[in-house]
Amino acid sequence: MVYQRLRDLREDHDLSQSKIAKLLHVAQSRYSDYERGVSNMPLDCLVCWADYYGVSTDYLLGRTYISKPYPIIKQRRKKE
Repeated sequence: MVYQRLRDLREDHDLSQSKIAKLLHVAQSRYSDYERGVSNMPLDCLVCWADYYGVSTDYLLGRTYISKPYPIIKQRRKKE
């Protein structure tokens, strides 16, 4: 799977692959592999990208055209 939206968002924000790779703590070549779909992206990177760009993970994965992230669910405390 090619993650075209990763590239589109990066370019829309005028960022280089090297800059994003540093944010994710990976080599630039590894990030390039993610964009091209050569390597599967780890879940923690997917969440990091979604938070950074302010979009949903489904948007990044091409599952929806709606970029708005979902509301955050607060953790409920268990009654003891």
